[in-house]
Amino acid sequence: MTDLGSSPSSGSERERIIDAFMALLAERPIERIGFAEIAARTGLTLAQCRAQFGSVLGILAAHIEATDRRVLEQDDSDMAEEPVRERLFDVLMRRLEVLAPHKAAVRSLMRSARCDPALALFLNRMAVQSQAWMMTAAGIDATGPRGAVRAQGLACLFGRVLRTWIHDDDPGLAPTMAALDRELARGARWAGFLDDLWRLSPLRLFCPAGGRSRRWPREAPGAEEAPSPAI
Repeated sequence: MTDLGSSPSSGSERERIIDAFMALLAERPIERIGFAEIAARTGLTLAQCRAQFGSVLGILAAHIEATDRRVLEQDDSDMAEEPVRERLFDVLMRRLEVLAPHKAAVRSLMRSARCDPALALFLNRMAVQSQAWMMTAAGIDATGPRGAVRAQGLACLFGRVLRTWIHDDDPGLAPTMAALDRELARGARWAGFLDDLWRLSPLRLFCPAGGRSRRWPREAPGAEEAPSPAI
């Protein structure tokens, strides 16, 4: 994937391409988006598009990485004394807040991934990388084999929450927050099980281990709904 480049015009072209791609993704499946459509939407030439990106998936990867950066840039100092689960809840809700303008595009992408295994694998790889950063932001160790397993589990967890979020029209996102609460509760139990396995694993000899949110208040009854199906 092409670097950001050194000139303001280069960065501007890159952002215009990403914005045009996400707008098109909200309108049609990713398999029907090509550089001709992106160039027409941005007013750039194909040569200018090629100078920034080598593929449509490269544009998608750049958008995902930009989303990571926007989440990580936000001030979370008020969460420093909160329990780990609350910090993770806060980070993931901030990610949804950043994604909110692109909800239709995310819905389109999830629909396409159900019919395209290669796209699904690509999205999973990007999601695992992103969730490793989200874990780190929440103060959770994301290093080594255990960190990789946690990141994969969190990617699956967040994917299930997205299935609620893309249909959530509540301004307060109560259904989404209830879903995230449930998934984090299940994830905590699963993580505890993994930790028990890790202590018994031979790998442990070679790879040693490195309430309620104040920012996102949610009602207790929402957290009492029946859990989602297990992984």
